[in-house]
Formats: sequence, structure tokens, C-alpha cells
Amino acid sequence: MFTIWFIVFLAASLLTHAWLSLRQIRHVALHRNQVPAVFAERIRLASHQRAADYTHAKMQLSLAESFVSAALLIVFTLLGLLQWLDIRMAQIFDNELLRQMALVASVAVISSLVSLPFALWRRFKLDERFGFNRMTPALFISDALKSLLISIVLGAPLLALILWVMDNAGPAWAWWAWGIWVAFNLLILWLFPTVIAPLFNKFTPLEDSVVAERVQKLAQRCGFALNGIFVMDGSKRSAHGNAYFTGFGKARRIVFFDTLLNRLNADEIEAVLAHELGHFKHRHILKRMVATFLGALVFLQVLAWLSQQTWFYTGLGVMPQLGRSNSGMALVLFFLVVPVFTFWVSPLAAWFSRKDEFQADQYAASQAPATALVSALVKLYDDNAATLTPDPLYSAYHDSHPPAMIRIARLQQQLPVHGS
Repeated sequence: MFTIWFIVFLAASLLTHAWLSLRQIRHVALHRNQVPAVFAERIRLASHQRAADYTHAKMQLSLAESFVSAALLIVFTLLGLLQWLDIRMAQIFDNELLRQMALVASVAVISSLVSLPFALWRRFKLDERFGFNRMTPALFISDALKSLLISIVLGAPLLALILWVMDNAGPAWAWWAWGIWVAFNLLILWLFPTVIAPLFNKFTPLEDSVVAERVQKLAQRCGFALNGIFVMDGSKRSAHGNAYFTGFGKARRIVFFDTLLNRLNADEIEAVLAHELGHFKHRHILKRMVATFLGALVFLQVLAWLSQQTWFYTGLGVMPQLGRSNSGMALVLFFLVVPVFTFWVSPLAAWFSRKDEFQADQYAASQAPATALVSALVKLYDDNAATLTPDPLYSAYHDSHPPAMIRIARLQQQLPVHGS
């Protein structure tokens, strides 16, 4: 029976994604030849058409990748690849912990190899075609090797500890695993700004004294204690621009992509940062972190129960080993199939995210001119080839940020009324 439910949910997930993607393609194509009136004076028709074509290409690649991912999931489960890997690892490794870690690692490696062609195509074909890619093959390989090293140095001990807890901490192992996972995430937050991120990018103090002074004053007004303002060399990988703040406590810092600084003026930079600080002021990051931690606890409790159910394994094409631990297999199965049964949560998560974006925009308009944020957003939409005319249903289901026209309209409501 569980096998049937798995197939039904997988089909529903795949068909929903395909249906929404096709709606997005049709809707964007339908509005390709006319810039929305609110943007008509700021965005050229050629740029609007480029954004439509970029969206179309991304949707096509995403559709292909989703079908390949679904096929791989079927191969792993119902067609027996996981079962074969489990038996093979048992033949190779006598140590139980190494056997289970090898099983998890082999699944991760196979999944990465299958997704690699899509990553390469996205970077060196799709983004190259639209002028966004600045990464060289050598840099791509370097990033991959560094990511692998980080996974081994940080991920392998975490996996070993979780598997050991699953096998030795008794019925309450999910609580111990949750505590370990929370501690690990806090460690990553602490390490990221000063240890992990510099492995991939160069960070230099912001040299523009005018912008730096305005950023410092804005941070002070918002009650944001800074440990530095940095510029990241994002241009060596992509033409896309962004800004973010990272770290916590006294280690918090603001980071600008160099591509962003090269495109926006001082007023616009201040407005964009005011939006980011709006997330801080309204505790959006903290709330999301708490929600993530609580969600992880629920998932681990569900995993603890499922790992004891024979039908969970057999329904997904695996015969649990007798006399040996199946914790590694339970972990792999759970994380493979959780997205299948929770795909319907996406629109709810997207709605909360868009709500936070509106709130951050409103806060930004109280700290900097709304006209500056509107101007900055229009430039970013244009530079990033973001479609101005997404399909409403696709956007409601997937988009973490509000559609451009709705977002701009909300901000324009914050503008002072002349003559009042």
C-alpha cells in the first residue's frame, strides 16, 4: 500500500511542477512583446524580451531536470539500486558505521553525478547564452573540489555522529540527533563569514567612503551592530548582483557583490540595504531559523518512527538487513522521499516568504526614499533578466519574492502625495 501512495504522490508532484512550468512558459511568452506600463519608461522592449527568453530557457531545463530526478528516485527505490548498494557495502565493509556511511556517500555521489550535466548546462550554456556566466571551467572544478573538501571535513563527522546516535542512544535518539544538528548549524553560521565564504570569494573592505558612511549611519539607525562592510568579487562567477548580511552577535557583517555596487548609485545602495536590514529588524531570519529547527525536530521524530516500520523499507524497494543496523538506509530513504510527500508545502512557505519581503520593503521605505528602492529594484530586474510578467499561479506556488508589478505598486503607495 505504501508503494502505491509513494507512486501517487510522486506523480502528483511531478505533474504539478510540469503543469505550473508550462503555465509560466505560456504566460511569459504571451506578454513577451509588451513591457508592462509601469516599467515602460525604464526597461527597453529588448531587455523585456531577453528576460522572457531567459525564463523560458530556465523553465525548460528545470522541467527536464525534474523528470530525470524522478526517474533516478525510481531507480534508487523501486528498481532496486539502493538494495544493491546496501548489499555491496556490506560485502566491502565489516565495520557497521563505515558501511552505513559508505551507503549514504554512494547515494550522494550518484545523485551529484546525475545532476552535474544540468549544473554544467545551466552555467556554461544557458547563463553563457544570456551573458551572465563569468566562471571558467577551472573555477567550476575548483569550487567543486572545495565543496567536496568541506563536505568531508564537516559533513562526514556529522553523519558519523548522527548514525552512531541512531544506533546507540535508544528510543530518544531523535532528540539527541536534533541537538547535534542544531549545534552543527550554529557552528556553520559562525564559520561561514570568516572561514567558509573566503574559500570561494575574496572579501575586501568597502573603499567608497561616501557609501560606507551612509551604510554605517543606516545601520546605527536600525540598531544593527556591524563588524565590517565588505565587497565580494561576485563578478568572477556571475553578472548577477546582490547584497546580504551574515554572521550573528559581534561577528555580523554586511556584504555587497561588486556587480551591485557597479550598477547602483549611493541612494539605491542605501535603499537595498535598508530592505535587508528590514529582515533583521523584524527578526525574519531568526523566525525562519526557529521554524527550520522545529521542523527538523518533527522530521526526526517521524524518521524515528518510520525506521522501525518494515513497510517503510519494503514499500520503497528495500529489504532491511537482519541482525545489522538499517539506520543508514532509513536516513537515505527518508531524505529521498520527504520532498515527494511534502511538495504541497511549497506554496505555504512561499507565501510566508513574500509576506516577509513586503514587510522588509515597508521598513526600507521608512528608512530610505521609496523612490530609491523602486529605482534599484527596476535596475536589478533588468540586469538579472527577471521576468516582469510571471504566471500568477506559478508565482504563488514557487516565488519567494512578490511579482515585480505588485511589489513596485506597494512601494509606490509609500511615496508622499504631492500637494497634500
